[in-house]
Amino acid sequence: MTAGWVGLLGRLPLLGLLAVAACGAPEPSPPDPEPRPAVRPDPGPSQEELRKARAERNRAANAAAAEALVQASATSTAQRDFYDRAERALRAQGRLRRDRVPQDAPIDAETLTRNFIAVALRDEYGQGGIQAGNGGAAAPLRRWQDPVRLQIEFGTTTDVATRRAYRVEVSQFAARLAEATGHRVSLTDSGGNFIVMVLSDDERRAIGPRLAQLVPGIPAQDIAVMQDLDADNFCTVFAYSRGAAPVYSNAVALIRAELPPLLQSSCIHEEVAQGMGLANDSPEARPSIFNDDEEFALLTRHDELLLKILYDPRLRPGMTRAEAEPVVRRIATELLGQDI
Repeated sequence: MTAGWVGLLGRLPLLGLLAVAACGAPEPSPPDPEPRPAVRPDPGPSQEELRKARAERNRAANAAAAEALVQASATSTAQRDFYDRAERALRAQGRLRRDRVPQDAPIDAETLTRNFIAVALRDEYGQGGIQAGNGGAAAPLRRWQDPVRLQIEFGTTTDVATRRAYRVEVSQFAARLAEATGHRVSLTDSGGNFIVMVLSDDERRAIGPRLAQLVPGIPAQDIAVMQDLDADNFCTVFAYSRGAAPVYSNAVALIRAELPPLLQSSCIHEEVAQGMGLANDSPEARPSIFNDDEEFALLTRHDELLLKILYDPRLRPGMTRAEAEPVVRRIATELLGQDI
């Protein structure tokens, strides 16, 4: 819902010239008023004062992060080691690849069409985060209509340098999504409609009240799913529409603060891209991050094409597979420059 703001203009005085008919000599003009001293605007804090205040806030945030890590539960501390080992194991198996256009996974229009149907027109999870199974449940086409405003929420355990790195990465990824979709996607400090939460295990378990604040109307069962997230799930995302409308109005992604750098980047790419409307994972999708085999860590060209198809104006939110498939095939053929 877009709020409308009405600006009120102050009324300007009307200067009228009054012609006065009078007998006798005119009254003398009143003396000119003494000029008022000029009011100098308050210059506000100096750049030096702003730098000092910012440095003090950063020191306080870093001190709080260090203290939070010291006070962290044994579970949260152990998870850092667990996810470090998980990333090393996946890379040793040749997974978490970062190539955008892998030479060993060519795609054609039919492959792109099939993967789009599997990823965009099926749901991996049903109500309350229950896994649908059998490749997901059939679902209508969904996407955003309003501009997507990404807002990052950090827990106390995340220090200033890590926060800055997250903001840079999410901002760059937002620009990449905007280019791929032609839809407005950007990072904002407040008022976001797509919340990205970076939380430790302890912070995640206590996030309920803040989450309800950030995403008004979020179902209690979804909060419970995030608070009780299984350790094997590195991250997750929920997207919401108003009522039964097939247009997203809010989304929230959860990323574990304990993740090492590559898994962190992988979660940013997968969850934010899924929150754009590619809601399902498919074991057939390749080369793609929308596949639970973790072969690819980062968005591939194949995935960018899926996003481009999703936001093509020839498709409409609410379309079923039967309605969308011939249009998707036509778009995929155009994108890959192939004959039908």
